Amino acid sequence: MAFRNVVKGTLLVGGGAVATVFGLSQLTDTRKKSHITYVQAAEPARQGTEKDLPSREAQLMTLENTKEFDVLVIGGGATGSGCALDAVTRGLKTALVERDDFSSGTSSRSTKLIHGGVRYLQKAIMKLDVEQYKLVKEALHERANLLEIAPHLSAPLPIMLPVYKWWQLPYYWVGIKAYDLVAGSQCLKSSYVLSKSKALELFPMLQKDKLVGAIVYYDGQHNDARMNLAIALTAARYGAATANYTEVVRLLKKTDLESGKERVCGARCRDILTGKEFDVKAKCVINATGPFTDSIRKMDNQEVKNICQPSAGVHIVMPGYYSPDNMGLLDPATSDGRVIFFLPWEKMTIAGTTDTPTEVTHHPIPTEEDINFILTEVRNYLSTDVEVRRGDVLAAWSGIRPLVTNPHSADTQSISRNHVVDVGDSGLVTIAGGKWTTYRSMAEDTLDAAVKAHNLKAGPCKTVGLFLEGGKDWSPTLYIRLVQDYGLESEVAQHLASTYGDKAFEVAKLAKVTGKRWPIVGKRLVSEFPYIEAEVRYALREYACSAVDVISRRTRLAFLNVQAAEEALPRIVDIMAKEFNWKEQKKMEELEAAKQFLYYEMGYKARSEQLTDRSEINLSPSDVDRYKKRFHKFDKDKKGFITIVDVQRVLENINVQVDSNNLHEILNEVDLNKNGQVELNEFLQLMSAIQKGFVSSSRLAMLMKSAEENMDHREPIPVDRSGGGNEG
Repeated sequence: MAFRNVVKGTLLVGGGAVATVFGLSQLTDTRKKSHITYVQAAEPARQGTEKDLPSREAQLMTLENTKEFDVLVIGGGATGSGCALDAVTRGLKTALVERDDFSSGTSSRSTKLIHGGVRYLQKAIMKLDVEQYKLVKEALHERANLLEIAPHLSAPLPIMLPVYKWWQLPYYWVGIKAYDLVAGSQCLKSSYVLSKSKALELFPMLQKDKLVGAIVYYDGQHNDARMNLAIALTAARYGAATANYTEVVRLLKKTDLESGKERVCGARCRDILTGKEFDVKAKCVINATGPFTDSIRKMDNQEVKNICQPSAGVHIVMPGYYSPDNMGLLDPATSDGRVIFFLPWEKMTIAGTTDTPTEVTHHPIPTEEDINFILTEVRNYLSTDVEVRRGDVLAAWSGIRPLVTNPHSADTQSISRNHVVDVGDSGLVTIAGGKWTTYRSMAEDTLDAAVKAHNLKAGPCKTVGLFLEGGKDWSPTLYIRLVQDYGLESEVAQHLASTYGDKAFEVAKLAKVTGKRWPIVGKRLVSEFPYIEAEVRYALREYACSAVDVISRRTRLAFLNVQAAEEALPRIVDIMAKEFNWKEQKKMEELEAAKQFLYYEMGYKARSEQLTDRSEINLSPSDVDRYKKRFHKFDKDKKGFITIVDVQRVLENINVQVDSNNLHEILNEVDLNKNGQVELNEFLQLMSAIQKGFVSSSRLAMLMKSAEENMDHREPIPVDRSGGGNEG
């Protein structure tokens, strides 16, 4: 077995990646300044200029009916999709299959950074580690390229490193400047030092005590799931047969007549949605399955030793007011030595990540222990004026990093984020390890190895400078045309432009008239987020097959706010049911599956467990009395519980209208025993949890408080207190 070790960065793969390529235009002055070597794309087997992507059904037919592909890629994450794009643009007949959805694994659960790795450079300098230095150098080159080929999905982000000891200022300054120097001409913007007052001006939430100053450096940030999808869609446009929800059941083998050895020659696949099985023949099979790397390798040879040690990284999402709009924060030394990022993302704040050994699973679940660890660290570097509440965690998720390591090692923190290209005795090519940022160079190394091992007739790599889906004709002002031409809200137009790039017009064409003066088109799925119903219809063109695909990867609603995602689900399922002709039973199954996804994988379970029927009521006697009075204003009949009817009656009295479906959702959040009514004890538990910060923004609590205040204002003033009305 031949191993080829290649130094790269941290990979977050295991689910899917999709992007669409349009070819290269003439270089502008801006691109020349970036000093990236741009390669003019040659004509691949079938360059994708057609308006519409092939349907999933058409792709499956191609997989089933093609006599033999040059390359079959297993895994639709960032790396697998990158391999498919690299292969098809070299002129190879390419297929890609993914067991779940594109980017359904770790590729959608990253820190959302496109980075070289400041901490890896620190290790390289402190330990004189040449391999770590190469890792950073390579990642910084890939960072510049990725920002160039997908400008709509990525952008530079300033990140602040607060300094609390004078001696650390020159120490960190030298390290950050070294980071700039290694990037060379591809440095996004030069780092700089801030005084204490200037640091607090830019990041007012920062811990003031003992703050000496800060250093600001630049890295890239992106929408990871959409980036992954863009890579895969680009591969499809160039002619790769790509299919999600297509599982590899076993590898196909044949005996080599010259050597007498068994060689992998394809895979037996199953369409998970229909159960149909078929063979896909290929000269070369590439295993790019992230955390599941070893399961495919053992499918080839049960005797091989594991080369992947999975590590779980948990992130949480908090309201946007926890961070400035355009400034991230890096805590370089947490209580246990790990690094925590605190970043603005999609108008929210993302914090993470943890780094702990884990078991491989298709459905990783964030633990309360990891969530609280991140919250504790956040409290350490935010001002005491900012109350960091557990109830402000709007979503949480866990991603599994496929670290390449000695199978007997238990320390994942010391493992380098290198990648390994492994060509097995059977010819199976495996790409393992690495990092999101370097997916393209990983794919290049993998295809170079595959071409050599299987004597494939292919040209050189053409993916440097190759635009991804939506990137070619995007501009920062594209959203203005969407507003002017279609009558979309400005916020919605900006969202569409930054998500779909130059494909945003196709989404806008699907938007239905609102019937309002403004916006003319584009009905939102939920009021506080710019996602519109037309995106659900467009998602089906992008191979979305389930409601989970829509809320988590075609949009990012599940990653931003689990409650908002749950509220949007019924409408999303209705739209999909109409497009797919789903029966009522199928609609119910989709709703339940999506709710289970939100509950376990997006942190709803951890959030809801902050308020359970075992919750303690820790209120002062005066608070208990006050909340009882509020409760009884709704429970006029002294039943000991309130229902939707009780709430509606009070709201009608104060001329407030709330949709009955919304009211049902509001009460359901607090209805612990799910009996359709909220008991006094449940209400007191809610108020206690709010006071302790375990729960925030309870709609029922806010509604009842507001209603009580309105009722108090409407109470008639007694005559004896008014001085007899008009008399006197």
